[in-house]
Order: sequence, then structure tokens, then C-alpha cells
Amino acid sequence: MTSSTPLPEALRRDFGAVLLDMDGTLIDSIAAVERSWLRWCEEHGVDPRRLAGSHGVTARNLIAGLLPEDERDAAYDRIVALEVADVDAIEVLPGALDLLTTLRDAGVPAAIVTSSSDPLAEARLAATALPHPEVVVTADHVERGKPFPDPWLLGAERLGVDPADCLVVEDAVAGLRAAREAGCGGLVAVTTTMTRAELDEVADLVVGSIADLRVDVSDGRIRLLDPAGVDEPSPREGGAA
Repeated sequence: MTSSTPLPEALRRDFGAVLLDMDGTLIDSIAAVERSWLRWCEEHGVDPRRLAGSHGVTARNLIAGLLPEDERDAAYDRIVALEVADVDAIEVLPGALDLLTTLRDAGVPAAIVTSSSDPLAEARLAATALPHPEVVVTADHVERGKPFPDPWLLGAERLGVDPADCLVVEDAVAGLRAAREAGCGGLVAVTTTMTRAELDEVADLVVGSIADLRVDVSDGRIRLLDPAGVDEPSPREGGAA
């Protein structure tokens, strides 16, 4: 469904935690990603067109489909080095700062669940100065990253919340499918990097950006509100953002 219609039943409830993707959801790192991977492809003799459709997939999983096994570890180390060194022009996406601040101030458990490595996630978060959730799950913490459900499961586990009580915000189909397989309770997609039609097949709600979300927070929990102008039930007591 889109942001111009009432929320579906799957989202008409409270959630005990929020799991957020990073690149393409909280921050815009597309230019830096493209620069790094184009240079990596040139160095490793890989046609950049082979990267098409890989957004949301971990670097290790991507490289596994591009290079022989004996070259993969060194190739992975190289792309990590390239990406960590390039944090120029990374921007905070609309609504990201407000949502992270609201969650922190209201005591709603939140985690970033990203396909980035530890050093890359920390470099990009530092470059943007976004509030740093206590829990950040990266590709380094799981044997199988996105598109497998493992990162989302680990994020929920580290927050001490059942996956079914988690609201996910993600921009890639691969990540959304992984969250669905993990049993996460609600899936919100943002159209930063993929089309509405692609995302609508997997997500419960598709919006342009986090800024399009209206939320109510109370007692350490969160629920989404219907878009402005749509009749909705009376909100619970608490703050709205």
C-alpha cells in the first residue's frame, strides 16, 4: 500500500522496537558507493553491469558471485577499505534525524541493521552525526547477511524483543524479504533506491521517505498513525512526531 491510503491491519498496532536499515533509509550514500564499487570493479576486472540489482546485499555475498573463492577475502578487504575512506557527500535523508531522536528520547528500543561492515557503518554514522543507537548490527556480526534473515533476527535478539514485535524500515527488496522471513511484525519501505512497484510487492507500507511517517510513542512503544487527512482511531496518550 502507499502513504495516501489508511494503514493496513498489519500496522494498526503497537510495536516494541524499531529495526532500521542504514544506507538508503537513514542516509544517502549512493554517490560514495558507486565511486567505490566502480574503482573496485576496475581493479578486479569485473564488469560493473554485473552489480545491477545487488542493492541491499552484503559485500561478501555480492563478491561470492563475482570472483573465485581464493580471491574473495582480499577483494572484500579492498572494498571495505575503499568505502571507509570515502564518506564525502553522504547526507542524512529526510526524517531520519527526527525519528532517531524521537525513539531515543521516548525510550523505544531501536537498532540499525545494515549490510555494511563494522568500520564502514561507524564511518558513515560519524560522518552524518546521527544519533547512534545502542545496537548496530552489521554484516560482520552474522554468518549470513541480507538477503538472509539473520541480521534482523540478531537485531531483535540484542534488543530483547521478539521479531514479531519489531517494526522494520528498509529501502531494498532484498532487505524487506529478509525481514519478512525473520518474522518481523511490520515492514515499511522508502522509495530512495527502488521503485514503489517493486517495494509494494513486499512491504506493508511504502512511503517516499521517513519524513512521511507519522508516529505516536508512549511507554517505550511505537505505533504508526494514518497519513494526514485520513480518518483514524483516537491516538493513544503520548507524543507524536
